[in-house]
Amino acid sequence: MLVGEHEKGEAVKVCMFHLMPYRDLPADFDKRYNSAYIDPNWFDVADPDLVGKYYNDTLDEMLLAAKLGFHGLCTNQHHQNVYGFMANPSLMGAVLARGTAGQNVAIIQLGSTLPSSTPPTRIAEEYAMIDCISGGRLVAGFPTGLPSDAALSNGVVPVEQRERYREALALVKKAWSAKETFAWNGRHYQLGMVNLWPRPIQQPLPPIWIPGSGISATAENVVNMDHCFCHLSYYGLKSAEFVADRYWELVASKGRDDNPHRFSFLQLIGVAESDAEAEDLYAEHAEYFFHKLLLIPPNYQAIPGCLDYASLVQGLTNNPRAGINLRALKAKDYYERGFVIVGSPKTVREQLMDGVKRLRVGHLLTLLQFGSMSTELTKQNIALFARDVLPYLENLWDDQYEDRWWPERLRVKRHVAAIAASAS
Repeated sequence: MLVGEHEKGEAVKVCMFHLMPYRDLPADFDKRYNSAYIDPNWFDVADPDLVGKYYNDTLDEMLLAAKLGFHGLCTNQHHQNVYGFMANPSLMGAVLARGTAGQNVAIIQLGSTLPSSTPPTRIAEEYAMIDCISGGRLVAGFPTGLPSDAALSNGVVPVEQRERYREALALVKKAWSAKETFAWNGRHYQLGMVNLWPRPIQQPLPPIWIPGSGISATAENVVNMDHCFCHLSYYGLKSAEFVADRYWELVASKGRDDNPHRFSFLQLIGVAESDAEAEDLYAEHAEYFFHKLLLIPPNYQAIPGCLDYASLVQGLTNNPRAGINLRALKAKDYYERGFVIVGSPKTVREQLMDGVKRLRVGHLLTLLQFGSMSTELTKQNIALFARDVLPYLENLWDDQYEDRWWPERLRVKRHVAAIAASAS
C-alpha cells in the first residue's frame, strides 16, 4: 500500500492526457491534404528523427506531470494519422508504469481498441502486464475506436465493429477473473483454452473506463455495466452541457447514483502568467490543432455501418458541432467558445471550476500539449498548472463521494501543492 491517509470521500482526479501529434507539419499541410487521417504520405511530411524525439518528449512530459502531482497519466491509440500516433499505447503505458515506480499516480490506458485486435486476449495480457509492472495502478480504458481506425486502418467490417467490441470486452473481463481454464466460442472469437498469464493485481477487475463522444448506445452500456464514461471531446466544457445533462439523466433512469467519478472529461488548457500572455502564447498552437490535426472528412468519420441506430439518429438530429467549420475559425474564436481554456492561473482555475461543477466531472483529463507546442512550452504549461491550478481543483468533491473507478491502492489523501513545491 502506498503511503497515504484513507478518506471516505475522494477528490477530483486531475490527469495528464497526451495525443502525441506530429508537431512540425508543413505550413501548407491543410491545403495539400484533405485529411489528417490516412491521406498524408509519410515520406512527404514526416522526419523519422523528429518522430523519435516526439515519443521521448511525450514520455518526459508525462513523467514530469507525475512528478508534479498529477493523479493519472493517460495514453491513447490511433492509427495512420498525424493527429496522434501512439499506435500501441501499451508500449507507452509500460514505460510510464516503470518510470513512476513508487509514485501515487494511475496509468490510464485510453486505450487499446478491442475490435481491431485479434484475439482480444492480447490486450488483456498487455494490460495485465502494466498492472503488474505498476504495482496495481492500472486504469483499463476500452474505446470502441474511431471508424477510420477500425474500418480503414485495420480492416474491421463496419457493421461488426460494435458487436465485436462487446464480445471482446466480455472475453477480456472473464479472462482476467476466471479461476479455471475455459473455452470461448463466440461469434467473432473462438479460443479453445483461455488461461491468462499474467493476471492483473487488481481483482476481479481493474477499474474500467469507456470513452465516447456523445450520448448513444455506448453511454447506455457504460451505465448498465457501472463503468466510468469518458467524454472525449475537443470542444470544451461549455459545449458539453447537453451531453453531460443527458448522461446524468441516463444515470438516474438506470437507478445509479450521482457520483461525479463515474464521469470523465477532456479539456485543452494553456496557462501563462497573465491572460494576455496566454492568449498570445498558445494562439498558433490552437490554430495548428484545429486547422491541421482535426482535419477529418465526414467520409472517414461517418463510415456507413460503424454507427448504431441511436448514434446515427443523434448525429443527424442533434449535433451542434456539425455546422462548425473549424478551419474558418481563429484562436480567439476557440478561446471564446471554450474549446481551449487559456489565461492566468486564476482565470484557468475559475473556468475549470465552473465547468467541472456544472458537468459534475470526477476525473478531469487535461490536454496540456496540443498542436505544435514544443516540449519546453509544454513543460512550462504543466508546471504552472500543477503549481497554481491543480491544488484548487482536487478538493471539489472531497468527503462526499467514493471513487470506485480508481485503483484501490491509490485511494489516498494527497497534498498536491506540497508535491509540486517539493518537485520544483
